[in-house]
Amino acid sequence: MFRYIVITASACYGYQDQGVMIAAANQDLWQGGAACGKYFQVTCTGALNQGVPHPCTSTPTVTVMITDFCPPPGCKGNLDLSHEAFSTIADPRAGGVKISYQQYAIQYVFFKFCYYTFYWQLAGC
Repeated sequence: MFRYIVITASACYGYQDQGVMIAAANQDLWQGGAACGKYFQVTCTGALNQGVPHPCTSTPTVTVMITDFCPPPGCKGNLDLSHEAFSTIADPRAGGVKISYQQYAIQYVFFKFCYYTFYWQLAGC
C-alpha cells in the first residue's frame, strides 16, 4: 500500500530537484539510506477501500526513484509516491491502493567518441 505525498526537502538529496517521479521508502525498504537513488517499478493492483472501487488507471505501472524516507508511525505503506507518480497509476481520490513493486535496475551504456585528424590518424582516444 502507498499514498502520495508532497515532497519538500528529501532525506537523500535535500532540496536538489530529482524530478516528479519520486517516492519515499518505509523503514524496511529504506535500509539506513541505502535505498537512496534506487528505482522501483510500481504497479497498481487494486482498491484498498470501497470509496473508489476501481482506482487503477489504464497505465497502472510507473517507475519511481527513492528520494526520501517515510518514517513510522506516519508511513502507512511500503512506498509514498509523489502526486504525479500516484496519479499516473491510480485515481488520486483513492488516497491509497494495493500495489506490487520490484526494484528496477537502470542500465547505463557509455560510449567513447573519437575523432580523426586531417591525416586520418586516430586522435583523442
